[in-house]
Amino acid sequence: MFAAARAGLTASMSKRMIIAAMMNTLLRRAAVSALLVCAAATAAAAQSAPVRSDQDILIQLERDWDAAFHRHDAAFIDRVLADEFIVTYDNGVRADRKLELQLATSLNENIESSMMDEFMVKEFGNTAVVWFTLHLVGPVNGQRVQNDYRFTDVFVLRDGRWQCVSSQSTRVDKDPRRGP
Repeated sequence: MFAAARAGLTASMSKRMIIAAMMNTLLRRAAVSALLVCAAATAAAAQSAPVRSDQDILIQLERDWDAAFHRHDAAFIDRVLADEFIVTYDNGVRADRKLELQLATSLNENIESSMMDEFMVKEFGNTAVVWFTLHLVGPVNGQRVQNDYRFTDVFVLRDGRWQCVSSQSTRVDKDPRRGP
């Protein structure tokens, strides 16, 4: 009888050990599966969209603003300009947001190409200054000419987006005999 009880106890312990081993295997598989899902999600997130710096965002914003101006897209420019926007043009005339938006829709320029380069971006907290050179090519009085302008634009970060509060352009003098 003692042997029979022992055999029953051993069989009961074997069943428990088998069940425990099966549970351990299931938990391991679940943990490995969870790790694989997390690793795949992390890899997918890393590949989906690279993080862009504020400098990259501001340079692209300047390029998009230039393109919007040439296609007379006042709605885009309206989103870029802050309510208190002030601009000083290369001839010294100062204007506000309202005039800049009017020019964006009404100015009839004959531009063959517009190229921007020499970007410099400096950030100061939620404010950034962007310097660049704009090269415009097009006909003037029947001749193809290039005019170059240096810009200084000041942006402020508001509600997660950059808005321009000030812009100034200076026409570059091409006469090398004139010094600073």
